[in-house]
Amino acid sequence: MSGVLGVTLRGMEALPVEVEVEITGGLFAISIVGMPDVAVRESKERVRAALRSLGLTLKGRVSVNLAPADIPKEGALLDLPIALGMMKTLGVLSNCPNALYMGELALDGRLRRVRGAVPAAFLARKLNLPLYVPTENAEEVALVQGVEAYCADSLSELAMMLTGAEEPRPVPPAVIPDIKPVADPDFADIKGQAAARRAAEIAAAGHHNLLLVGSPGSGKTLIAKAIAGILPPLTDEELVETLLVRSTLGMDTKPTRERPFRTIHFTASTVSICGGGNNLRPGEVSLAHRGVLFLDEYTEFRRDLTESLRAPIEDGFISISRSAGTVTYPSRVLLVLAANPCACGYFGDPVVPCKCSALDLERYKRKLSGPIMDRIDLQIHVPRLTPEELLSFSNNKENPPESSAIIRERVIKARKIQQERWREYNLVCNAELPEKLVKRCLILSEDSKNYLAMMAAKLNITGRGLSRILKVSRTIADLAGEENISKSHLAEALMYRQ
Repeated sequence: MSGVLGVTLRGMEALPVEVEVEITGGLFAISIVGMPDVAVRESKERVRAALRSLGLTLKGRVSVNLAPADIPKEGALLDLPIALGMMKTLGVLSNCPNALYMGELALDGRLRRVRGAVPAAFLARKLNLPLYVPTENAEEVALVQGVEAYCADSLSELAMMLTGAEEPRPVPPAVIPDIKPVADPDFADIKGQAAARRAAEIAAAGHHNLLLVGSPGSGKTLIAKAIAGILPPLTDEELVETLLVRSTLGMDTKPTRERPFRTIHFTASTVSICGGGNNLRPGEVSLAHRGVLFLDEYTEFRRDLTESLRAPIEDGFISISRSAGTVTYPSRVLLVLAANPCACGYFGDPVVPCKCSALDLERYKRKLSGPIMDRIDLQIHVPRLTPEELLSFSNNKENPPESSAIIRERVIKARKIQQERWREYNLVCNAELPEKLVKRCLILSEDSKNYLAMMAAKLNITGRGLSRILKVSRTIADLAGEENISKSHLAEALMYRQ
């Protein structure tokens, strides 16, 4: 009996699995124990065919134990260690190095890409062990610094590496292309809407949540999608964080510094957004980590779904508890909401009159109020432009609107200021400031304090709302390149709390 180390996933965490193989006499049969799921149980057919492609035929009773036995094993990433364990028991591999192995086997012995390569690389670095992965996983593994990793195209190639017939093929170093994203749509294509454009710039600079309210056709969705073109690039740490989530799901993990932008339809389920299911997989709020989570037609979402977002957007992580266990995923997102001002969509519209009654307006207003709205830093009205205004903006060639590239430069500059300021606290932007740092670090003059206290009492602002106003004011000051928060910065931040 011999053991080979494999990997299984529990959320974003990779756990080591020792694969033990025993072959005895009797009628041919393969049994796999150790809480395997359907994909793991089916691996016996893939492994048997892959070994046959190497000229190896299994005989007798084959028992495969996946230890520890009390942890569920999932996916096809245990195919490779099971095959190596059988080869070692058969005496084909006299020397199998102590390392982590993962990969799915094709029937002809080729190694296919599997999910979870990035968490496995972190586990290998933690255990100080080499990692052997399929060549298709090499690009994402290379992004993890300090891990000794090798790749192979097939089981036969890997066997020759392990027996010394071939030199091990190290994972090539990662190359992250420094390509500026193409803004689509571009802010230069948006006519007018100076207040909404300014709010979008502040939201991108400080990672503040944003609500856009306006009539149909006013440009809410266009402005929300244009935010993706002005976001700063991902840092090295943020890039690895996003790759961890995507690798857990087996999604495309090509290295790029472009921040994720996830759009959710109002028919989506709570599990698809927050995560869960049988395998406790991450949801959209985690896939949008360090990027934008956009909810169009926000008032059409079910109440239970919107309320489930309260804790993730406040804490920056989400814990999913099921009978299979509890996992935690990151959820530090820039939440962007778009909604109509009323049920018919034309309340306050200068062209089309509103058809809603007072009762309808009050009922609709309740959809926009509540604890979620208290967590939205910037709330802005997006008026619909008349045809005359649109034509006048189209002919304004002397003073054209700013492009996304120009706005992005200001956002990057402001974000660098924040990274330097909060580096000792391990924070990257103003929106992440905890309450204790807001009181300790965001110091106001006596005149500014009195002004903020007066406006807070007049507008009935909660303690959380007051904290968010201070964070937005700090971002506005960073965009202006000013050291201290002035009354003008507070006034502009208060303007966005409608």
